[in-house]
Amino acid sequence: MINRFVDRASEYLSRRKGLPVIIGVGLVIVNYFVQFFGGVPVIGFFATTDLLLHLGIVIGLLGILLGDAL
Repeated sequence: MINRFVDRASEYLSRRKGLPVIIGVGLVIVNYFVQFFGGVPVIGFFATTDLLLHLGIVIGLLGILLGDAL
């Protein structure tokens, strides 16, 4: 089951190599705007922990590595 998922994911990403990088950049940009709404309870969590920033950087770097490997 996991093997099929990995095969389908690698085929999908091999045709769209820049997609994870674009998603990572988008998350970093969203994190910038989240900083302005730090007083809202749920958004405040994202603002104080910079979760979207870190997630965007990790996804972007993994996208670069996967794009080179595929």
